[in-house]
Amino acid sequence: MSVKESVAMGQLLALLEARYAMRVLWALRDGHAQTFRLLQDSVGGITPNTLNTRIKELREAGLLSHGSDGYFLTLTGVDLLKRFNELPGFAARWSTNQAKAAK
Repeated sequence: MSVKESVAMGQLLALLEARYAMRVLWALRDGHAQTFRLLQDSVGGITPNTLNTRIKELREAGLLSHGSDGYFLTLTGVDLLKRFNELPGFAARWSTNQAKAAK
């Protein structure tokens, strides 16, 4: 990995590590726009202030946009989430292995 790629990866991870950032993106994964209130309910447990902050950051990063129907993923945001498609299967396998290791 080049230095430029390492820097880019660090920037992306810093953005995604922010509290609730991945949950906001994940809540929009089905492609349907959501109003602020619906997005807040979809994420669960997020305060309006924190949601506003995450929306601002994700919009500035080009992953999220806002239209007449509410917030939605940009093409870049959709592309990012496509790369996470294998995550649910991985999480299930990982969880099973963790449970076995705890015995």
